[in-house]
Amino acid sequence: MKIWLDGGLQDIESARVSVFDHGLTVGDGIFETVKATDGRLFGLTRHLNRLTRSARGLGLPDPDHDEVRRACTAVLDANPMPLGRLRITYTGGHGPLGSDRGEHGPTLVVAVGETTRRPDSTAVITVPWTRNERGALTGLKTTSYAENVVALSRAHQHGCSEALFANTVGQLCEGTGSNVFVVLDGEIHTPPVASGCLAGITRELVVEWTGAKETDLPLDVLQRADEVFLTSTLRDVQAVHRVDERELPGAPGPVTAKAMRVFDERSGDDQDP
Repeated sequence: MKIWLDGGLQDIESARVSVFDHGLTVGDGIFETVKATDGRLFGLTRHLNRLTRSARGLGLPDPDHDEVRRACTAVLDANPMPLGRLRITYTGGHGPLGSDRGEHGPTLVVAVGETTRRPDSTAVITVPWTRNERGALTGLKTTSYAENVVALSRAHQHGCSEALFANTVGQLCEGTGSNVFVVLDGEIHTPPVASGCLAGITRELVVEWTGAKETDLPLDVLQRADEVFLTSTLRDVQAVHRVDERELPGAPGPVTAKAMRVFDERSGDDQDP
């Protein structure tokens, strides 16, 4: 297995990032996860644009898109696999043991790991913790991910693959690594970015391709929605068959099934929409 680290391919056994890297010591970094199918990346341009938005939000230098593309190509060529999770990580680099940044410049790591296609439906839980829709990191895909680790662990303890958050005013927001959609009277709705959710790439495409509406939704909409589904880079569109103790028999329902079909068709036609 080879990864890209600061300018070139390295063996995973010998690649080293400083123990003083700000991404490690204070979570000062950003990342993107990109789906790789037989060496072809899906939606890379949109992912790179979001990487830049996240970098600017943290005050990091803009990542060099050409370098990141070269790194992605090199890593995929060196590690062929049918379905992969490619991870681009970009941190504040070597820094002091505190919140101030150093002068060494950012660290870029690109790695890939093999994965499998997700099942057509899954179970989710809601958690008591909230997303802060007014926080400094809201809308940025940062490496400060510990609250997602805690929430996802809670989900796994309950036999679920995802945990869903409300925001601080009780509106439905997002999952630990996914966006959430609900079907009400045949119409698809998803929380707006103003709710505090990440502007997911798959979310963005589903809104464009299905006409889903961005709507402020109370958390308890999950208890009355006709259908619920998740979107993310590796889930694509995935139906939900259970929310907490509520079963949604027959998932994927007809609207979700159509969204799944549309996404599969459109994404198959264009790898970089």
